Amino acid sequence: MSRYTGTRLLSSLVLVLAIMRRYVDIVFDCLPLRSVTRLDIPIDASPKYRARCERIKQALQTHGSFNSYFLYSASCKLHFTNNPEVGMVEFSFEGTALTDDADQKTKLCALDVQLIRETCDWLTEPAVHWLTETVTKAVAVEFDRYIAAGDLAQTVKRIERIQSESDQHGGFVGMYL
Repeated sequence: MSRYTGTRLLSSLVLVLAIMRRYVDIVFDCLPLRSVTRLDIPIDASPKYRARCERIKQALQTHGSFNSYFLYSASCKLHFTNNPEVGMVEFSFEGTALTDDADQKTKLCALDVQLIRETCDWLTEPAVHWLTETVTKAVAVEFDRYIAAGDLAQTVKRIERIQSESDQHGGFVGMYL
């Protein structure tokens, strides 16, 4: 029979909590749709950039620009074991996050979610479908954290500052303009 002292138990608990903090790894870039002022796509745009611009235009048509944010270059990793070589599922996603009128809470995420990598030999098709829905829920929670961290407000202020500079210079921002 082994026995833990309070100190051992506390340090073990701290280690477990440190490990358990990262249930889900989510990364995304965010474009407030209210910052999109032009819908024309550059003639020399790469096919990949052109396709993203088309998806942004579609998001604007579907959701409007008020309290809507386009999430792109995004991924979500779910870990089911403590070994990344076993039990990890990774999804890419892109789409729109919609917030309440005060931009304080996520109301809805309309995302295109795709499985891109997995290290779960026990993964089944119904599980993939369920995890795809789970990614959308997890992104909504993470977007609330993004809002709470102030990243959203800073992004909006930065875009407003750039737009103001552009307006002051007749629509041009850059060196010597």
